[in-house]
Amino acid sequence: MEKTNARILIVDDDADVLLAARLFLRQHIEIVHTEKNPENIPDLLRNESYDLILLDMNFSRDATSGKEGFHWLNKILEIDPAAAVILITGYGDIELAVQGIKEGATNFLLKPWENKKLLATINATMEVRKSKVELQDLRGKQKVLIADQDAAYSNIIGSSPAMMRVLNTVSKVAKTDANVLILGENGTGKEVIARAIHRASKRADEVFISVDLGAITESLFESELFGYKKGAFTDAKEDRAGRFETASKGTIFLDEIGNLSQNLQSKLLSVLQSRKVVRLGSNKEIPIDVRLICATNMPLYQMVNEGKFRQDLLYRINTVEIKLPSLRERTEDIDVLVEHFLDQYCKKYKIQKKRLNASTLKRLQTHHWPGNIRELQHAVERAVIMSEGHMLEPHDFFLSDTQEKMEEETLPSNMNLEETEKMLVRKVVEKHGGNISRAAKELGLTRASLYRRMEKYDL
Repeated sequence: MEKTNARILIVDDDADVLLAARLFLRQHIEIVHTEKNPENIPDLLRNESYDLILLDMNFSRDATSGKEGFHWLNKILEIDPAAAVILITGYGDIELAVQGIKEGATNFLLKPWENKKLLATINATMEVRKSKVELQDLRGKQKVLIADQDAAYSNIIGSSPAMMRVLNTVSKVAKTDANVLILGENGTGKEVIARAIHRASKRADEVFISVDLGAITESLFESELFGYKKGAFTDAKEDRAGRFETASKGTIFLDEIGNLSQNLQSKLLSVLQSRKVVRLGSNKEIPIDVRLICATNMPLYQMVNEGKFRQDLLYRINTVEIKLPSLRERTEDIDVLVEHFLDQYCKKYKIQKKRLNASTLKRLQTHHWPGNIRELQHAVERAVIMSEGHMLEPHDFFLSDTQEKMEEETLPSNMNLEETEKMLVRKVVEKHGGNISRAAKELGLTRASLYRRMEKYDL
């Protein structure tokens, strides 16, 4: 018979019980340890990892009350919260066993026991232990993922008066559960601020769920935000929680809220008022507990006057309002922002650190930056890739207000320097229909340099 690969500890002051259990279980379990003195439990648990612990409820110094058993149960769970513990008790102590379950034991076993019952109880309890460990691992991984995701948004860079006013408001509102509305142009960092509020709040250890309302179609709005039951529609093959349920206990960030139609505004308002969602295909109301942060680049107050946005929804979402300045309103921060992006992309593409000269910085500070920080970020990335020297000159940045603007799309994170450069060269050459002079000018290269790159990449 193949033994189960597990480690079991049995704690009982009755030597006969220990002997009988050990002799039987060693036929089925790989490692079985026994211990008469419960005082040794802490040392055993610090030195060994057990899949299961069988613990007697009554020891000789406290033969009937079970208090000593509860003491050691609590000690075990203090050392290992995921421990699976089976309480060993007599027929007259069922109430004690039930109380033990309430205090954290996984199961209980009446003695004298039948060997088949003992083995069945052990196998069932080890399955529970396995589930506990898997759940702990899942939660641990979730925290790491959340931390990694937040790390990408952790840097709020800038010390201009405009940003200081924003950060002052963030520090005040983060401590509360007040709904927040963040207003600002595209690229000003609305999600960065939303994540900063979450990280500084009492919900920081819970999830942050970001929802781009501008990317959700009218037909998918309810299923995405409120969830659905199996069979609610053709492709609903299983029950699924919506974004609000998933965000419960944490923060939900609704970006581009100004894009919602009047019909969807009404549905959202109903949920925010009741703090309950109903999954599609169900009548059951599910309570939600979320911190709400919304954002938009649209003029909501003007839209209210024009009847395009519900006034009662606006009042509901903007208990506190934060207006993010555009980059042209905080030009004092451009030098530190550029330095940050230079560090980021020189490390990403594994090239020697590049610097700005004074004339280049002045050129960047006088540019209009219609795409704000996002445009600056992409401009620095392109300059890092395409420039040939370690000192960046004004012509390394493609800032001509009259040139056709390149699409502002994020470069794939898994591309190396050569792959990224090849993609940019091909894109610009195609854009100018093969006109090398125009393509070279936009890329900030000489015709000869562009020809060399095209030959290198077989373009």
